[in-house]
Amino acid sequence: MAWSVELLEFDVAFEPRSLIKLQHLADFVNELTPSRCFEDEPWTMHVDGSSNAQGSSAGIILASPSGITVEQSLWFGFRASNNQAEYEALIVGMRLASEMGVKKIICWTDSKIVAEQVNDNFQVKDSYLLRYYHLFQQLKEHFNEVQIRHTLRNNNERADQLARLASNRKPGQLRSTIHLEIPTPSVTFECMAINEDAPSWITPIRKYIVNGELPADHMEAKKLRTQEARYSVVANELYRRGFSTPLLKCIDNHQADYVLQEIHEGICGSHSVGRTMAAKVLRAGYYWPTLKGDCAEFVKKCVQCQKHGNLIHASTAELHSISSPLPFSLWGIDVLGPFPMAKGQVKFLLVIVDYFTKWIEAEPLAYIFAANVQKFVWKNIVTRFGIPHAIVSDNGLQFTNKKFNSFLENLGIRHRFTLVEHPQSNGQAEAANKVILTELKKRLGSAKGAWAEELPEVLWAYQCTPQSTTKETPFLLTYGDDAMIPVEVGEPSFR
Repeated sequence: MAWSVELLEFDVAFEPRSLIKLQHLADFVNELTPSRCFEDEPWTMHVDGSSNAQGSSAGIILASPSGITVEQSLWFGFRASNNQAEYEALIVGMRLASEMGVKKIICWTDSKIVAEQVNDNFQVKDSYLLRYYHLFQQLKEHFNEVQIRHTLRNNNERADQLARLASNRKPGQLRSTIHLEIPTPSVTFECMAINEDAPSWITPIRKYIVNGELPADHMEAKKLRTQEARYSVVANELYRRGFSTPLLKCIDNHQADYVLQEIHEGICGSHSVGRTMAAKVLRAGYYWPTLKGDCAEFVKKCVQCQKHGNLIHASTAELHSISSPLPFSLWGIDVLGPFPMAKGQVKFLLVIVDYFTKWIEAEPLAYIFAANVQKFVWKNIVTRFGIPHAIVSDNGLQFTNKKFNSFLENLGIRHRFTLVEHPQSNGQAEAANKVILTELKKRLGSAKGAWAEELPEVLWAYQCTPQSTTKETPFLLTYGDDAMIPVEVGEPSFR
């Protein structure tokens, strides 16, 4: 009213505007709001790791849909391999994106191994990289969408420069480069902790042998005195004596879990059944009271064994003996395939097995010509184990070839053929084929194209497994008694 009275003499009318502040705020927001919304668009991240004699480093570039870019340069205070550096860059980049509230992200890396492993296309064999894989899966849960893609090194030059701690900057964009030093790895690889003071089944036996302590219960004390005759303490470690076995190192349940996992799935692991697995544990030099039951339960919990194990519906029958009086005198040969195309364009597998020692020789081939079979027999059988007495095969064209049969005849090797309607005549070769196929399925899972790379590990695991017929391993029967050496817990079971 005061303004209206003052302005009447100048013939000016005053009109109040109570919402002027809200109008200016609306105009301000409208002016600074982009033409399109970026909330639903993913962020882009480029990562790269580098490891050389000077040290290990990584570079990260995180770009928003609006054009704002954050660059991060990492220097590792520890020695790391190239794959480990790539994983470190990916993990740190995921953490940076999570702290900035990113929900959708597309990550580009020039490491095909890392990209395929996190996308579950490649199997993670290295135990150290497996920890990075699980850490990535945990960080992935904080995002609505995560895509890891492989790019060529030429398209990832800026991240590579940051990995080498370069300071190049591109004008025209808002950038912020962060330099960090990571003193320790994102994951730790710890050995199995052994607590000597933790009570277990070993504790009362050791106390009685060393200090003469007995339980208060009369029946328990009597039972302990009876068991004491089977055990000895060597270098403060408890060992069990057997009738036909050397001293077996006694371990507790935590150590037993590690031993079972190593023997069942390790480098010498063949995903054996419970009975065979218990025999391998004893041969490795370990013992605990519930050994057989734990082996059976471990096999039941193994996903690969339950998924790819054979469903046997036929009733058990007696084994038929095959006459082979000497090692490496009678061999059975057969061809497996075709497999999925593997590295080197190989898709067939030529297998030959000794009837006496059960020793297997196998070689991937691209073609199963008679010349390849002849070369295989000469290189893997004749030059290594001597001239055999006979070789058993089916009626395949590569085995009935005149040139191949002349080669065997010149060496004095008899060639026996199985009947077309009775392949059981070469049953040892058929059994070897079944073992190889089953173990490859358990090890590969869905990555069928890597069967050629996994074949040596499958064969080595088979050579270290005791056979039901001979009660010994093929490696022991072939190369002598120095093949098996017990090792400490925390190391591979065989050397």
